[in-house]
Amino acid sequence: MPRRRVSSPSTAPVVRLALILAVAASFTASLAPRVAARPTTPNWSPPAIVYIPATGHTIAGLFLDLWRSGGGAPSFGNPITREITAPDGHVVQYFRYARFEYWPDGDASGQTVTLGRVGAELGPPLLLPRPPTSRRAPTTAALSEARAWLLLTAADASRRARAEPTYRFVPATGHGVWAGFRSFWEATGADSYLGNPLTEEYALDGASYQVFERGKLRWRPGEEVSLVPVGALLVERYGVSTKAENRGHVPIYDEALFVPPVIHLDPKSAPGPPAGHGRSIVVSLRQQRLWAFDGKKLVRTSFVSTGREGFETPTGTYHILTKLESQTMEGVIGGEYYNVPNVPWVMYFTDLGHALHGTYWHNNFGAPMSHGCVNLPMDVAEWMYQWAPVGTPVLIGR
Repeated sequence: MPRRRVSSPSTAPVVRLALILAVAASFTASLAPRVAARPTTPNWSPPAIVYIPATGHTIAGLFLDLWRSGGGAPSFGNPITREITAPDGHVVQYFRYARFEYWPDGDASGQTVTLGRVGAELGPPLLLPRPPTSRRAPTTAALSEARAWLLLTAADASRRARAEPTYRFVPATGHGVWAGFRSFWEATGADSYLGNPLTEEYALDGASYQVFERGKLRWRPGEEVSLVPVGALLVERYGVSTKAENRGHVPIYDEALFVPPVIHLDPKSAPGPPAGHGRSIVVSLRQQRLWAFDGKKLVRTSFVSTGREGFETPTGTYHILTKLESQTMEGVIGGEYYNVPNVPWVMYFTDLGHALHGTYWHNNFGAPMSHGCVNLPMDVAEWMYQWAPVGTPVLIGR
């Protein structure tokens, strides 16, 4: 029986998380990216699952999206388990430095995909009461680590801030962070990546450590601050299997798998410009291509997306009637309601609502996608908006 995959439905809105630095960085929700005017193979799609030979495990669906957009192995490590479905229906997968979690009903913030609080699960060291007959006391290192978990009072935090100017107290968790750990924490997005500090910095075996909600940092003299493999520590603690998976036909991870193949447009395939005009635009519904002419000279070409079945872009010779730098498009066509905010670089060529315009919500140029308009890659639309004046002929043919 195939195991469950955390795969995103094609109709779901995409929220992408970005890690800024090489090691890690801030997770932030972003709008759809500006799409480059690079003609790609129609209907191309990246793999939904990849295999990591170093650990013998796969990453799929939403977890793959989070892993790649969040910085990959430098940020989270490679996967060390397969996906595991818990009795409560949550799906988790352990990585060397983290645990990815899928909550079908969303967490307290409404997020369905999140990072587990692996640092919090480490907890302070267990200091058992000393039997009256025992002369053995907890080690100094164990006591130091245990004390690091104790909450600071506001007065304690003020004293530490006066003693160390780089100290920053976080009231949400009752702990502070300073020096190199603070620099790493803030540079990687503060609470959005590692979460807030759960301990003070403490020393153990010649190194300094600090635990955060979603990770743990380590520093040794002469070394850079680095991540402790908390995911691996918890896998060992919980006895989770790390047995390698069968690769089968799953592709080995390579970022090149996610780069759309480029199609080079052949200028010789362009139809001629309409006679007797200066600047003009020609669109082919069959080829899903556009050509811009200055007189008889071809100056630019690109794939486009015209109207899909039932919403075909009309053929004929038209002219650009109106230009708007941005417009929210809303209406009902063929029984389908649409509302697309801030459509950029709009150039209407009919009085029925057909326009050439920029398109930020898809990258499937070369295939019909629209309700009748001519969808343009963002940079092509911006260029054409500046290049083509009102009155420019627009010839649309089969």
